[in-house]
Amino acid sequence: MEPYAEVVESYRRFAAEAADSPTFAAWAAAVADDSEVLAWIRTLPDIKQQPNLVFAAARHHGVPAPGPYDALRAALLGDTGPLRATILTRATQTNEVGRLATLVPAFARFDGPLALLEVGTSAGLCLYPDRWGYRWTTDAGDVVLGDDPLLPCRVKGPAPLPDRLPEIAWRGGIDLHPVDVTDPDETDWLQTLVWPEQDDRRDHLVRAIEIARQDPPAIVRGDLVEELPAAVERAAEHGTVVVFHSAVIAYLPPPRRADFDALIRDLVGDGRCHWVSNEGKRVLPSVTATGPPIPEEHPTFVLGIDGRMVAQTHGHGRALRWTG
Repeated sequence: MEPYAEVVESYRRFAAEAADSPTFAAWAAAVADDSEVLAWIRTLPDIKQQPNLVFAAARHHGVPAPGPYDALRAALLGDTGPLRATILTRATQTNEVGRLATLVPAFARFDGPLALLEVGTSAGLCLYPDRWGYRWTTDAGDVVLGDDPLLPCRVKGPAPLPDRLPEIAWRGGIDLHPVDVTDPDETDWLQTLVWPEQDDRRDHLVRAIEIARQDPPAIVRGDLVEELPAAVERAAEHGTVVVFHSAVIAYLPPPRRADFDALIRDLVGDGRCHWVSNEGKRVLPSVTATGPPIPEEHPTFVLGIDGRMVAQTHGHGRALRWTG
């Protein structure tokens, strides 16, 4: 077996997924071929070896991006402790609001008003789908909903694009380490997690932070499996409960993913909530298996409603291919 095979695969996969950030794509591809850097990364706990976290920590400590791979390499191999400490104490909690362009068509399938409950909510920035506008570009032309700024999304297939913004009666979340949107250090870290060459994402993040500061959601600190039943019960006092998550379950160990999958299916089956999932295609196999086969080499998220795949989505919300 190739040394550090799992790390190599992770960074090669990220290089493909990060095609719209030339810097990160180049860095990840170079790491995958650099045995010394791979050995350094392998000394980190498994959950801390993820490319975006390592790259963000390096940028936090002054590595320029856009910038050459050699600067990243020198920073990692020359680290005397501070960079490693940042990796160990921080997490990838980007809360990409661009994903709302792919989530809103799913939310529109439910009768409102909605009580949105996001698991792994970070700062709760995706709890405000009614505060953004959307531009869905279809083969027949653009479908625009709401006012500027518009979140763009390319659409393929017969997606049921809504003609009105969702009515949100309540917003809440669960997170082990919620991000305080009033803390400049924490919000600066969120901005560091935005990929190089993606100024539009950074602009959206800044606006999303301001929205959350003006109307903070009800976020519970705790484990998303342990806290979920009680949180659903609280949310039910306000409207139709929709539990959702995006790029979150991947950070749970496989046994905990299975626990979450079983629990949320029980809650849906009991009529206590609906469930919108948006995760990498390998993360929730029970959802991915309900849709058409996805080529192994094709990087994509899978959008699910109540446990069934309805679409393939871009990880940052830039594209939606409806299959449901």
